Amino acid sequence: MEAAVKLSNLDLNLLVSLDVLLEERSVTRAAARLGLSQPALSAALARLRRHFDDPLLIRSGNTSELSPLAQTLRLRTSHALNEVERVFASEAVFDPATSRRTFTVQASDYAMAVIGPRVTQVLADRAPGVKMRFESHSNPLTDNPADWLRGVDGMILPRGFVFNLPSIDLFTDEWVCVADQDNDAVGDVLTMADVAEMPWVLTYHGPTRFLSAVRQLEQLGIEPRVQVVVESFLVLPFYIVGSRRLGLVQRHLAEALAATGRLRVLACPWDVVPVVETLWWHPLHTRSPDHAWLRSVLTETTRHLDRRA
Repeated sequence: MEAAVKLSNLDLNLLVSLDVLLEERSVTRAAARLGLSQPALSAALARLRRHFDDPLLIRSGNTSELSPLAQTLRLRTSHALNEVERVFASEAVFDPATSRRTFTVQASDYAMAVIGPRVTQVLADRAPGVKMRFESHSNPLTDNPADWLRGVDGMILPRGFVFNLPSIDLFTDEWVCVADQDNDAVGDVLTMADVAEMPWVLTYHGPTRFLSAVRQLEQLGIEPRVQVVVESFLVLPFYIVGSRRLGLVQRHLAEALAATGRLRVLACPWDVVPVVETLWWHPLHTRSPDHAWLRSVLTETTRHLDRRA
């Protein structure tokens, strides 16, 4: 009851102010973005500081830095706003033709590139008022997926990282290697010697975020000679073209990237387990008519991508 009383005394508009302040790290910029006067937003910041008993924004020269608490709140605040928006956008009967719903799905840029265009076309045809928001995965996402999924409609992530949550497999793809078209150090067929000796550019190469294909390679006793690590599949070609580096990409994306004529697509010389792109969601969404409709659209629009077919 005490927590409910405290919540009832809060102005939920402060949540909006907090979100923008933490993103902009400037009262001036945040006020302009919200259409408020600087004194009004300064007053909101003062109320927030009293509530949290924390400075939130710490002056550092000509800029402001987030306090440790503010860094934690930044992640939670955006998800809380998403949840509030979804509460007030709830409909007794979901009609995609008339709905103004916003769906938020977290995914890699690979998934956004191969799934997004067809999904958004279906939405434009059947649900013109519905908005699809794709967000990039956050670093701590897989540490507590159930908590993260409370604030979004789902996340698209390969199997092997999330467990014990509702999911549906969307499609299966395969890993392939890519090299510069003019890389004469690579023949028509990539060999294990090439894999072991040549430099690599990899995505998400770390202790908790890694490519399953690279992990398999390491289990075979081969440690790739990594020169570059990037957090995007779409920028990977920029680090391969004009170099002798190799890269790992899903075939659907590799074929699109190779269409420019600057990349070669090569089969991996080791037995790589396919990647199964999967939609995960919080159990709270399972029986929601709007979420069931979203799942049906995603399965329908990704069926043609499934290499098992």
